[in-house]
Amino acid sequence: MCIGFPMEVIEDLGSEALCERHGERQRISMLLVGPQPAGTKILAHLGAAVRVLDDLEARQIDDALTALEAALRGENIDHLFADLVDREPELPDFLRQDAP
Repeated sequence: MCIGFPMEVIEDLGSEALCERHGERQRISMLLVGPQPAGTKILAHLGAAVRVLDDLEARQIDDALTALEAALRGENIDHLFADLVDREPELPDFLRQDAP
């Protein structure tokens, strides 16, 4: 399984950018997404930005990764999935039996 991490661009360095996640900074290749201004959220995988994220998606991915860590420690993770608590799971349209 491959995991990408949401990061925030701190400084544009041309084909790379200085990016940060949880206080840790790293140089990330921007060749796949192009130069991005400071403040842009990106999905980083193996040292490369693979996609630009909006703030909501970046937070949701970060919450899911935080939940994974917490679950491995046996902690409650409901607060990280507030949008899913107290509702029935829903299948995407293409997986529903009534789909065309």
